[in-house]
Amino acid sequence: MGATVRELAELVGGQVIGDAATVISSAQPITDAGPGDITFAEGPRNAQKLFGCRASAAIVPEDMPSNGIAFIVVANPLRAFTTVLTHLRGIRQQRPTGIHEKSWISPSARLGADATVYPGVFVADDVTIGDRTVLYPGVYVGHGSRLGDDVVLWPNVVLYPGTIVGHRVMIHASSAIGGDGFGYRLEGGRHVKAAQAGHVEIGDDVEVGACTTIDRGTFGATKIGAGTKIDNLVQIAHNCRIGRHNLLVGQVGIAGSVETGDYVVAAGQVGIRDHVKIGDRAIIGAQSGVSKDVPAGERIIGAPARPEREQKRVVMSLLKLPEMRRQLNQLEAGLEELRAHLGNGSQGR
Repeated sequence: MGATVRELAELVGGQVIGDAATVISSAQPITDAGPGDITFAEGPRNAQKLFGCRASAAIVPEDMPSNGIAFIVVANPLRAFTTVLTHLRGIRQQRPTGIHEKSWISPSARLGADATVYPGVFVADDVTIGDRTVLYPGVYVGHGSRLGDDVVLWPNVVLYPGTIVGHRVMIHASSAIGGDGFGYRLEGGRHVKAAQAGHVEIGDDVEVGACTTIDRGTFGATKIGAGTKIDNLVQIAHNCRIGRHNLLVGQVGIAGSVETGDYVVAAGQVGIRDHVKIGDRAIIGAQSGVSKDVPAGERIIGAPARPEREQKRVVMSLLKLPEMRRQLNQLEAGLEELRAHLGNGSQGR
């Protein structure tokens, strides 16, 4: 699928500088772009790369120096490039619709208009699926689950019974939503499974990465707020309440009954203990271990996690320990010499 620079500029609301009739067949980053491609550039460093680039056109911000190729000038080049790339690749236009004969849909399930169900999908009793939802091969939707419009479940996603998914949610391959929480009590020397009778609710516009698990509540719901983005290999335990527009990066582990506010960021490999509350817009640095509540707007790092400035002072002190130990050894040696000298002096008297 090709388009002229003029057509792409109209698509993103940009201004053309150069040959608007140039035909573009694909979109590529600067390092890979060649003839017939459009690329994008942000800032002075990318401007340097453009001069060695073989692309036929570029999406750029204002005041970008020309290198002879066609420019589309916009306020946000990255966003515009994403729009152009999607348009040229025709991702949404190529999506098929309909129910494949090798899927199994319960007679009591209700599917919305233009839903797509691939081979190997299993949809249990009393499931509701919204309009334009896509279920890829190997998806399992447990009984009583409800999916909104424009949901995408990639291959081998499992929704346990009673899972509620909002509109425009994407869940990537092999994620499991609504499994039992890790809850046991010790009785008579044996670990006895605690009740796992709740469910999971995922808000609108949430994206869940591959191989992520979100456990059902013990009695009520584990909730994921609207607009939250969850990376691959994240674990969210039972009864958690994750706020709106959180960013949970790869390998984050959240224990049971944790509550987060809105716009919280947890970087890679963060661990959060049970029953902790994290305030709005808090930022937790990579590999931090969070064992107590975090105030709104706080930036914390380390294990155990401390406020960022305090932890940086601790780290800098640790880096100085070898030198400090060397100085201490020198002081101790000097002190021993002084004691020996004073001892010798007293004996002479």
